[in-house]
Amino acid sequence: MTWSILAHDPQTGAFGVTVATCAFAVGASCPYLRAGVGAVSTQSFTNRYLGPAVLDAMARGLPPEAAIEAALAGDTNKAYRQIHAMDRHGRSAAWTGQSCVIWAGSASAPGFSVAGNMLAGAEVVAQTLVSLNAGTALPLPERMMLAMEAGQAAGGDRRGRQSAAMKLITTEDFPDLDLRVDDHADPLAELRRLIGLWQRERAPSLATGPRKADPSGTIDRTAVQAAWKARGLDLRFGN
Repeated sequence: MTWSILAHDPQTGAFGVTVATCAFAVGASCPYLRAGVGAVSTQSFTNRYLGPAVLDAMARGLPPEAAIEAALAGDTNKAYRQIHAMDRHGRSAAWTGQSCVIWAGSASAPGFSVAGNMLAGAEVVAQTLVSLNAGTALPLPERMMLAMEAGQAAGGDRRGRQSAAMKLITTEDFPDLDLRVDDHADPLAELRRLIGLWQRERAPSLATGPRKADPSGTIDRTAVQAAWKARGLDLRFGN
């Protein structure tokens, strides 16, 4: 019912997950990631216990294939599940149960994994991966966005479109980017718009906000007040 990308940038340690489907609020159930550990998407009659279980197993040192196998061991409906995972070494693995709605399958390249089910055809996954491999000079969010658009152009979810999401994590215990489009006629176009807003309004503050390297962060009162004034806002700090 879904197709998704897992990505890992070894230079920054970033993990990303991007997903789209013709179902409501895909971002609430499919993508999972953990700084320094890996990324997972669990889909096709989604079992939300699988994502954390796979991340826990990879945190203990299991490779993605063994982590997925362990997580699925107690799931009596694993034939209906699709799940793929990537670890901090860039290794990936995928499971597509034999009862997943066709077309269903996966493909991977160094640093990337793509998997989907109930798709228009194999070209959805293939073109998503081609685009990922072609965008080496681009920031990871833009690279994933272009790849999802390539998969949509190849047919996407055979039922149509409804929701999409993107999550990105680097060094912190929380995502740097966490965007969801829960119900929209063109969710990927809306996700692209939100990414543009994130790039302008949120990304610049990541380097100065509270983080492991600086738990209190930095607040430049003069710059903040100048920005308020430029927006025509009559706001000021107390004391």
